[in-house]
Amino acid sequence: MADAPLAPADVVRAGLCIGCGVCGPDRQALDWDDHGFLQPRGRWTEQASEGFTHTCPFSPAARNEDEIAATRFPSARERHDLIGNFESAYVGHVAEAEFRPNGSSGGMVSWVAAELLRRGLVDGVAHVAPTDPQQEGRFFGYRISRSVEEIGQGAKSRYYPVELSGVLAEIRATPGRYAVIGVPCFIKALQLLRATDPVLKGRIAYTLGLFCGHMKSARLVDSFAWQLDAPIDQVRAVEYRKKDAGRPANWYTAHLALADGSARWQDWWHLVDGDWGAGFFQNNACNYCDDVVAETADIAFGDAWVEPYSSDGRGTNVVIVRTSEMQNIVSEALAAQRLTLEQVDAEFIANTQAAGFRQRREGLAYRLRIAPPRLPLRKRVAPAGHDLPLRRKLVYRSRKWISATSHRLAALGRRNGWHGIYLRWARLALRTYEGFAYLRGPVGRLMQRLEPARPD
Repeated sequence: MADAPLAPADVVRAGLCIGCGVCGPDRQALDWDDHGFLQPRGRWTEQASEGFTHTCPFSPAARNEDEIAATRFPSARERHDLIGNFESAYVGHVAEAEFRPNGSSGGMVSWVAAELLRRGLVDGVAHVAPTDPQQEGRFFGYRISRSVEEIGQGAKSRYYPVELSGVLAEIRATPGRYAVIGVPCFIKALQLLRATDPVLKGRIAYTLGLFCGHMKSARLVDSFAWQLDAPIDQVRAVEYRKKDAGRPANWYTAHLALADGSARWQDWWHLVDGDWGAGFFQNNACNYCDDVVAETADIAFGDAWVEPYSSDGRGTNVVIVRTSEMQNIVSEALAAQRLTLEQVDAEFIANTQAAGFRQRREGLAYRLRIAPPRLPLRKRVAPAGHDLPLRRKLVYRSRKWISATSHRLAALGRRNGWHGIYLRWARLALRTYEGFAYLRGPVGRLMQRLEPARPD
């Protein structure tokens, strides 16, 4: 299969489509499936081609992140097995204006995008922003912003399916220079596409990457609404990480704004699916991804999930700079005290994302051994894990089971109005997972007797 040309439908049937939209011929190429993901639709998806085979980020024939980075950043000063090629790395936040208060973290993503516009280096920035669900049929989508004010409207994290076909069509139709912000697999897809499309190669001038644990389906919003007693057809806006400077940054609060002007909110740890690492509503393709930190982007951003930064509710970024041009922009801003950043090494960055790297390297190797996908993926880790401790095996198995089952039960609950089926199952599934992962409850006490604890 890896040697024959692939069609989008092959990747969809293998459960490996991330819904990036790079393969879509037009704005209507992707539509919602039963599980709340955007997927290619139409007869065109059955047409195999060499072009698609080498540009889909989950195609066995596509270049991997190391190969792309070797071409994109051949003279980078540093190389690290987990975070890739880079010039420098930092921890900190934006010092100027309202970038930090208005963002989920330290404000660096919006600041860099705005700075590219202010310097005249780009004419527009493709990024994710809220949409009107009544008009668009979704809560978020990609758009191109051409002012600093418009970029500010897209600040904060969006754990929601989006796709690039519309903005790519606009970039192709409108000459200029553009920056694109995206998660690792989206940026990888763009780099693969730019290698074959001279128009996009010339017009996409910069790529800004976002660290990623995994992607969620639209059903997470349904679950929020069910638990907060908010009719989903009355929800007008969603915020996944309502910021409170007086509380730790990792205390997420889900917030829904309703049509009547009221709001509902709840801290994630009170939600039945509020443990991010458990994998509720995760896209299956994320089980087979090995890039946490956007290794093919010109600059990449994440949260500083280590103390003392994770306790700072104002938000703190970690930043990986991969090109000399981006390095000059950051260095000049540091000299002008527009940014408050401290230089760190690769190990510091890796430690801030330690759980994600375990899931994407050790966990990936185990999943490739016990549940290889139908397409023979070429990953940077080999199938392994037969000698893992029992608890680690159960953690990785339970995450995959939770993600798959949450899709099915939420779809059933949504279709029939039986929301309690999903919610009761999710509550039990989370307790079981916490027993394996954190040694809590009866399951945790059993695991403690079976083997010594190991940090997640």
